[in-house]
Amino acid sequence: MAHSQTSSPLTQEQAYALVDAICENEELTLAASAYEDENGEWVFEATCQGEPKLEIFKEIAKLTLGGSVKFTKEKIDPAIDWIAKSLEGLPPVNAGGFFIHAGHNAKHIPNGVIPIHIEAAQAFGTGHHETTSGCLEAIHSVLKDTRPKRIIDIGTGTGVLAIALAKRLRRKIVATDIDPVAVKTTKDNAKLNQVEKWIKPIEAVGLNHKKIKKSGPYDLLVANILAGPLAELAPDISAASAAGANIILSGILNTQASKVIKAYKKQNIVLNSRIVRNEWTTLLLEKVKKSKPKR
Repeated sequence: MAHSQTSSPLTQEQAYALVDAICENEELTLAASAYEDENGEWVFEATCQGEPKLEIFKEIAKLTLGGSVKFTKEKIDPAIDWIAKSLEGLPPVNAGGFFIHAGHNAKHIPNGVIPIHIEAAQAFGTGHHETTSGCLEAIHSVLKDTRPKRIIDIGTGTGVLAIALAKRLRRKIVATDIDPVAVKTTKDNAKLNQVEKWIKPIEAVGLNHKKIKKSGPYDLLVANILAGPLAELAPDISAASAAGANIILSGILNTQASKVIKAYKKQNIVLNSRIVRNEWTTLLLEKVKKSKPKR
């Protein structure tokens, strides 16, 4: 079936907010992105299977942005991997001491960084989005003071965070994703970065998987997904966490942070600090021991 695209010029904040809202409906698009075009305008773009459901796009835009948005559509060549093509030529990203690059800029790696080679792929996580780079900064912050032994990356996407952890720690990293494409992409990227022996990709919904449970409890958990699923996963993430575990959560709009913090506080997981990049928040939390009741 032919693919189609929808796009509309917006402000940067509107474009990112719309991507987040559209991605809540997994059946609506194959991929959604926000980028700045050559004229300095920010554009929301979605790649759909078949005809895009413009009325649903308009409804979501109105609820998210508070006004109407004009969407356009055009047919694109189904033989081309437009998801990968949209990522080609992106500049490298330097965050948290990690340098995320593709093959075309592999010769320009600066000194004093840990290089991670990530090519365009049908999975989220090239380091360019504030949520991914925020997680890389959070990982750097956590690893300055601790050396975790049991680690899991939930919703691994391209595997970029798992690879970063493997390169820093040289220890087994469990990398999970609901999407089989992401699991395969993670395997491929782990091999590309020569850390395949440290990465254990698992296709799983949430944390209810025997291999995930067998490798826990974890003293470092990273999840870069969306605020809604993060809040829902709070009890399961708490159950999978060792006392004193560091927990890094991202994929959260600034306006959604308090909701996620509250959900984890109920599970005895407290906020240590946060990283804010534009309208996106990355949370650094800790699983604390329950205090014994006084007699």
